[in-house]
Amino acid sequence: MAEKMLKVTLIRSKIGAVPRNRKIIESMGFRKLNQTKTFPDNAATQGALRKIAPYVKVEEA
Repeated sequence: MAEKMLKVTLIRSKIGAVPRNRKIIESMGFRKLNQTKTFPDNAATQGALRKIAPYVKVEEA
């Protein structure tokens, strides 16, 4: 059975973000606005996305 995946898009700039949130955004590989990446739907990803929720849009892939 295939693992569920999440499609995550960066929709707000990280310029004004709290340094902790900026590091989370960078660690997930986001470099530009409207950049989309795919991540596995697991507890680690859910925790990171919860912290940066105002900056991203999440959809099921």
